[in-house]
Amino acid sequence: MICLLAVCWVACTDNSSCHSPNGKIGLEYAESPSGQPSFMVTCLDTAGREHRVIDISQVGVDCNALKGNGLRLKSVAGPQRISESYTMLTGKKRNCSNEASEYLYTFTDSLGRELGVRFRLYNAGVAFRYELAGLERDSIQNERTTYRIPEGTRRWMQKYDISYEDFYPMSTTGQQENRHWAYPALVQADEEVWTLITEAGIERYHSASSLANGKVSTDYQVVPAENHRPVSGDWHSPWRVLIVGSLADIVESTLVTDVSEPCRLTDTDWIRPGSVSWIYWAYNHGSKDYQIVKKYIDMAAELHLPYVLIDWEWDVMENGGTIDDALRYAGSKGVRVLLWYNSSTAWASPEAGPLFRLNKAEDRDREYAMLNKKGVAGVKIDFFAGDTQETMNYCIDLLEDAAKYHLLVNFHGATIPRGWQRTYPNFMSAEGVYGAEWYNNKPVLTDKAAAHNATLPFTRNVVGPMDYTPCTFSDSQHPHITTHAHELALSVVFESALQHWADRPESYLAQPEAVRQFMGELPTAWDDTRLLSGYPGESVVMARRKGDVWYVGGLNGTDHSNALVMDWSFLPEGTYQVTTFADGGSADSPWAIDTSCHAVRELPDEIECRPRGGVVMVIKAGGLK
Repeated sequence: MICLLAVCWVACTDNSSCHSPNGKIGLEYAESPSGQPSFMVTCLDTAGREHRVIDISQVGVDCNALKGNGLRLKSVAGPQRISESYTMLTGKKRNCSNEASEYLYTFTDSLGRELGVRFRLYNAGVAFRYELAGLERDSIQNERTTYRIPEGTRRWMQKYDISYEDFYPMSTTGQQENRHWAYPALVQADEEVWTLITEAGIERYHSASSLANGKVSTDYQVVPAENHRPVSGDWHSPWRVLIVGSLADIVESTLVTDVSEPCRLTDTDWIRPGSVSWIYWAYNHGSKDYQIVKKYIDMAAELHLPYVLIDWEWDVMENGGTIDDALRYAGSKGVRVLLWYNSSTAWASPEAGPLFRLNKAEDRDREYAMLNKKGVAGVKIDFFAGDTQETMNYCIDLLEDAAKYHLLVNFHGATIPRGWQRTYPNFMSAEGVYGAEWYNNKPVLTDKAAAHNATLPFTRNVVGPMDYTPCTFSDSQHPHITTHAHELALSVVFESALQHWADRPESYLAQPEAVRQFMGELPTAWDDTRLLSGYPGESVVMARRKGDVWYVGGLNGTDHSNALVMDWSFLPEGTYQVTTFADGGSADSPWAIDTSCHAVRELPDEIECRPRGGVVMVIKAGGLK
């Protein structure tokens, strides 16, 4: 991991207005007639016109040492230039640049006690956090941060649930029954400027937060999962993050990891992203059946997938073998095993085992050591108890201790990523999404999947890896009506360092050779990512690069035929070998696969898709090979 940090100070000449390094993002300070401090975020479009993006209508925290009402601005320091380069082992982009202008606003309450609000203005966003010094056995009782979103503004928000498994319906009003919302929240300020609201930089003494507009429908207040959190000494909040700009700025942003703590692992050579064969989707209880487990190991070996996930109930495996037999069999096939664990903290599926093996440090150390000795590659840990400080501490414990034993980690039934993928790069993925698993549970996804899939790249997947478990060509308990090309495109459009292929072996092995080869060669960590076109719920076209090869995935989120717009400006002039996986003409002929040679100018500006269809393109420099 490479991390370079440069800091330089410049005198702040105007306390009321601050700007990002290139001047695109602005921050304006104001006070209400009653003296309440507030901030307005602005953004310049490509023509240089200024847009009012979002108002931070209230700031502050309440604790024993300070009351957030009645704050008065004391001073503004900055700008301080933040210039940092770092490398990610997973995610949408390998080499990241963290460039910001930092300002420290210091406020005092009526008794002269100080609160710092540290802002970082990026060329495509704003992040800020609260800072208090010298607390003595205090507790954070409340946060006052409030974002004002006017009525009539389009917003895509998910109802809050501790599992983060719901849809992101578009609305133009905050006057809805549910007024408790999960991160991230996407807001379209106007035709050209968007904002994604989230948080990052969760550390041990933090709880995660959400948004609530129960008092005033236009005012979304940051609500920590629990108040009265004990703190002593110097304290700071998590970063409140606003990604701002075009949809491409939103999708391509690394702001969540930019503000998060650098990698804390000294040895990362063992971390290997990759594709996974997954038993649960087709066989909910298949991981306790040795013969079924062997089928998925065989599939992984045949398709050249590096991993197999053996899900819940592996501790009671029978029908000809035990988990030790399965581990030996996988080893003989060159496939590494990931194992499921119950976090044993939540009411959900309290009977699902293995249970209570990771909660205490001594038990966790013993279990992780055993897994390392047996050659297990990683763990999937499920059913967490929400966003409390205790749960956040537990997640960090799980990640830190897993790294000691060279174990990859995937969280399910858990919170969304908030930057841990940088700090602990063995954190490979998290669920926190209404994914393909729900074809098992309810019929709702059948009709909603296409639009939902075309929304997730602009919302949930922006903030970090997303274990949707994609690419189901056959059906589970409830059918899917997306095309095969749509399903295949999910593996490119959705980013997850462990990409779980959810379908059954006979379905994948029956696909054309080109599809099977694609599955075995697909990267799951990327050097670069570009949004080529799209709009939430309607369509998305994403290009991702690994080495010299570009993978393009496109989704039609509508129930009618649609043309996906391509933009090839990211490709240098030259000749390319292009393999295209497009919609076939019917259910009996689901694929249209072609490999041919093209100059950039010969590539199509649009690709027609069937209803709920899609396309995948693999682009390599040079002619046919």
